[in-house]
Amino acid sequence: MANLRIEQLNKRYGATTVLNDVNLSIEDGEFVVLVGPSGCGKSTLLRMIAGLDGASGGDIHIAGKLVNTLAPAERGIAMVFQSYALYPHMNVRKNMTFGLKFTGVPPTERERRVTEAARMLRLEELLERYPRDLSGGQRQRVAIGRAIVREPAVFLFDEPLSNLDAALRVSTRVEIANLHRLLKSTIVYVTHDQVEAMTLADRIVVMNKGCIEQVGKPLDLYYEPANLFVAGFIGSPAMNFFDAEVEGIEGGRARVTGAAFRSLDISAASLKVGDRLTVGVRPEHLVRGEAGAFAAEGVVELVERLGEASFAYLRRGDGRMFVAEVRGRQTPVPGERVALVAASPDVHVFDASGLRVATEAR
Repeated sequence: MANLRIEQLNKRYGATTVLNDVNLSIEDGEFVVLVGPSGCGKSTLLRMIAGLDGASGGDIHIAGKLVNTLAPAERGIAMVFQSYALYPHMNVRKNMTFGLKFTGVPPTERERRVTEAARMLRLEELLERYPRDLSGGQRQRVAIGRAIVREPAVFLFDEPLSNLDAALRVSTRVEIANLHRLLKSTIVYVTHDQVEAMTLADRIVVMNKGCIEQVGKPLDLYYEPANLFVAGFIGSPAMNFFDAEVEGIEGGRARVTGAAFRSLDISAASLKVGDRLTVGVRPEHLVRGEAGAFAAEGVVELVERLGEASFAYLRRGDGRMFVAEVRGRQTPVPGERVALVAASPDVHVFDASGLRVATEAR
């Protein structure tokens, strides 16, 4: 186990900047998940920590040691890739021990490590099987076991569950969470799946265009997104956004108006008349009613039924769509006009640059 410190890290390919002055500190034993859209730089960052890609600038420290010039095998890391990358001509036991032969680990110690890893991952009965005889979930567990036996300082996971079906993703996700609790290991995990991120992470790092937008605990990012990008990226379905403008200020309060919602009263803070804003409300925070800090209405065009929860897609006053979560049997029907409200703590306001505005709506 070890801490990880990244300082002013840059990666460029010619004139293209992939990572731009990335700074990140990960504590010993922490589970950190990197998320962001395709091309944001999250997998590149992971590969640079592993030593598979070199840095154009900046430093990477693992366990207090500068590792910029060290080969991957010298960094004390183990990486689990999206593809299982198992040797088809070797059984599970040999796949897990193969790398240890070249690091001077004696046979008795190799066997001890494999036995322990197999116990953790419930692979005891599969040790003599070959990859062709395993399911996708079992192959991924073998790949994880191969990383465990190296006893690394830091585990790196690059979208390890993306090749699995939905049921296997859930069960393997549980196994990875249990593994972290057992090993108390430092883990850096890349995924595009928000459920994985929100479930597994001690902290989430949201990346966009080679930069870190926000770092925080899962629910902190959910309830207090730093900017429009994080607000729109975290949560599914995504947060609803409404164009707005400060119409007037009186007594330290600002009256915010928009074409698609009823006027909103918020604390003025640094706002002034004419400021352009964006008001955000998550689908799950919209409920039927007439009274609330935020109120909007729309005509239902589609209801997506998922069981207890359904999502109603409505056409609002400015012609754009927004989404509301509806629970129970009494779901609206297409063509119905529905009034929806949200409570004060669930209303988010962002300024013209996309930054969160500290406000209190009522």
